[in-house]
Amino acid sequence: MAYWSDEFDRVQSPMLRYGLAVVLVAVSVAIALSLQVYEFREIELPVLLLAIGVVTWYAGNGPAVLAVVLSTTAFNYLFVEPLYTLYVSVRDLPYFSVFVLAAIIVASFSAVRRRIEDNLRDARDRLQIELEQREQREAEIRKLNQELTLRAAELATANKELESFAYSVSHDLRAPLRHLVGYSELLKKHASNSLDDKSQRYMQTILESGKRMGNLIDDLLAFSRIGRAETRTTAVDLQQLVREVVSEIGAQTKQQEISWKVGALPVCYGDRPLLRLVLVNLLSNAVKFSGTRRPAKIEIGSVDGNGGKSEIFVSDNGVGFDMQYVNKLFGVFQRLHRADEFEGTGIGLATVQRIVHRHGGNVRAEGAVDQGATFYFSLPRANLPLESKASAP
Repeated sequence: MAYWSDEFDRVQSPMLRYGLAVVLVAVSVAIALSLQVYEFREIELPVLLLAIGVVTWYAGNGPAVLAVVLSTTAFNYLFVEPLYTLYVSVRDLPYFSVFVLAAIIVASFSAVRRRIEDNLRDARDRLQIELEQREQREAEIRKLNQELTLRAAELATANKELESFAYSVSHDLRAPLRHLVGYSELLKKHASNSLDDKSQRYMQTILESGKRMGNLIDDLLAFSRIGRAETRTTAVDLQQLVREVVSEIGAQTKQQEISWKVGALPVCYGDRPLLRLVLVNLLSNAVKFSGTRRPAKIEIGSVDGNGGKSEIFVSDNGVGFDMQYVNKLFGVFQRLHRADEFEGTGIGLATVQRIVHRHGGNVRAEGAVDQGATFYFSLPRANLPLESKASAP
C-alpha cells in the first residue's frame, strides 16, 4: 500500500488523478449492480464507500470530492427508490442520508490519514537527510581526529628530538667553552703585563662573551630539562611561596629601593619547585626592569579566572614595553631591550610559559613604554580555604 501511495504521489497530472476518481466510482457501481443480479442486497454502500476511501487516499482531496459527488449521484439514481431518478422518497431518505454521511466521514478520515502519512513521510525524509549529514560530519570528525592524533604524535616526536638536540648541543658546547674561558683567564693572568690597554680590552671582551655564552647554555639546559621533568602536583600555598621568593630576591637587592605589595593569593594545584621557578623569573624581571625607578613598585595579587582557575599577576612600574611586540616576549632568546641596557639571556619568560602550559594554564602580558608591565598566569585552583592574608614585605 505504501508502495502504491508513493507511486501515485509521483503522478502530478490532475487529469490522471481525477480520472482515477471517475474510474473507481464507475467500477464500484458496476460491481454493486453485478452483485445485485446475484441477489446480494445493500452491497452498494460498502463498495462505494471503499471507492471513496481509495480515491481520497491515493488521489487527494480534489478527486475525493468528485468521488463523493459521483458516488452520491449514482447511489441516488441507481439504488434509492424511486430508481433512475434523482428524487429520494421519504422511506429511503434515512438510508440515503446514512450513505452521504458515511461518504463524508470516510473521505474526511482518509484525508486526515493521508495528511498524517505525508507529514510522517516528510519527517522521515528530513530525519534521513539529517542522519546522512550527521554520518558525514562524524566521518569528517573521525578523519580530523586521526589527522590531529597524527600531528600530535609528530609534534611530540619533534619536541623530543628538539629537546634532545638542545641538550646534546649544550653539553657539547660546554667543553670548548670551558677551554676558551679558562685559557683566556690564564693568558690574561700570565701576559697582562705585556699587553697594552687595547689588548686587555679585547681579552676582557672575550671573557665576558664566554661567560655570557655559558649563562645561555645553562639557561638552555634548564629550559630543556623542564620538558623532561616529571610534574608532581600538590596543593601549593602561593602566599607562602611568594614570601619565600620575595625574601630571597630582597636579600640580593638590598641596595635597590623596592616597595613590595603582596595581595591575598590562593592555594593552587601544581609542582612547587616549578611554580617557584615561575615566580623567581617574573619577580626577578620586575626588579630588573624597574631598577631605574625610585622607588620600584612591585605588586603580586590574584583575580578569579574561568573554569576553576585562579589568575596570578605580577605588576611593576618599570620601563614597560610596546604591546605590538608582546608576542615576542615568550620566545626563546627573544629580547625587547638591548643587552647593554638590561642583562639576561631571554629564556626566563619562555621558561615561565612552558611551566604554566604544563599546568594547564595560560600566560599573558600587558604593558606600555615607560608605564610598567603586568604579567598574568593562570593555575588550577584548589578548593581549600585561604590561610594567608595580604602582606607587605
